[in-house]
Amino acid sequence: VQLQASGGGLVQAGDSLRLSCVASGRTFSNSVMGWFRQAPGKEREFVGAISRLGGRIKYADSVKGRFTIFRDNAKNTVYVQMNSLQPEDTAVYYCAQDISHSTVILTTAVDYDYWGQGTQVTVSS
Repeated sequence: VQLQASGGGLVQAGDSLRLSCVASGRTFSNSVMGWFRQAPGKEREFVGAISRLGGRIKYADSVKGRFTIFRDNAKNTVYVQMNSLQPEDTAVYYCAQDISHSTVILTTAVDYDYWGQGTQVTVSS
């Protein structure tokens, strides 16, 4: 499995970005897909995750109401639409695939099996 994240960039506070993550292989539609982020000097933190068919989505409190995660299983792609971005959202954003826990959405990085390379999001004030 390989995950390729893209869509990051430099934006101003209040702007929007949409990140994409394309997965290789045949396990995508059977996997929970998550987004995490890591700011300099901080631990990797959970942003949100979506169930296999997209019916359940869990968000971190810090992004709830601003970020939307959705997926297209036909394209092996998961997205995160990020609105009202703030400087504290600045981080490297990673997509991750959990192939082990198909019926629950977990929020800890160690529970995810595969990771993308990360895409930088920088929000200026």
